[in-house]
Amino acid sequence: MRDIKAQLASIDWEAARTVLHDNGFVTVKNVLDKATCEALIAAYKADNTYRKTITMERYRFGLGEYKYFRYPLPQLITDIRETIYEQIAPVANAWMKELNIDQQFPASHAAMLEQCRSNQQVHPTVLILKYGKGGFNTLHQDLYGEVFFPMQMVFMLDQEGVDYTGGEFVITEQIPRAQSKANVLKPGMGDLLLFTTNFRPVKGSRGYYRVSMKHGVSPLHSGHRHSLGIIFHDAKT
Repeated sequence: MRDIKAQLASIDWEAARTVLHDNGFVTVKNVLDKATCEALIAAYKADNTYRKTITMERYRFGLGEYKYFRYPLPQLITDIRETIYEQIAPVANAWMKELNIDQQFPASHAAMLEQCRSNQQVHPTVLILKYGKGGFNTLHQDLYGEVFFPMQMVFMLDQEGVDYTGGEFVITEQIPRAQSKANVLKPGMGDLLLFTTNFRPVKGSRGYYRVSMKHGVSPLHSGHRHSLGIIFHDAKT
């Protein structure tokens, strides 16, 4: 595909940041082209690219498999990770202020990784996830350590309704003193989904309050589903 930095620069980031701030998630259409998605799926079989493979049912995470990349990451992924971090860090910092959390995140992703390294979090958390028929992912939060960035992203690499059915992306919100709310999303091939890692602020009558959020994947009815998950902080293991 054409230069990924140019593609990312063409996004209306002001609009995306507004939706991300207000909802805790936002979908950006057609960021990766079909050839790039297919190349990422094909590379999934190259074991030397990855540092760890997780069979999800072994840990009761769901039914499926994922692999963590090792450093150095492919240049495409590094460019995406660094560029998008800079675009959404202002939203993360606004959330901290609104919730009266004494923390601000650096403007650059390199500085964010320095904070991770100071906490012995040195392993990349970028991964490819693979599901077959019946596969699913239980509701969870991707924290990996004491240092974490409050947002992450996923790119869908297959097309819903063509390569698989079911397998919706689910985000739940645990509203204080109320029942949970579920958001069910169906991003298409190449779409970018940005979403909160663990919480977001919601404005009430007395100011902002914190809403805990988790994400997962509903069971596939048929086919196969691959996605590229990019988390901005690193892990200890």
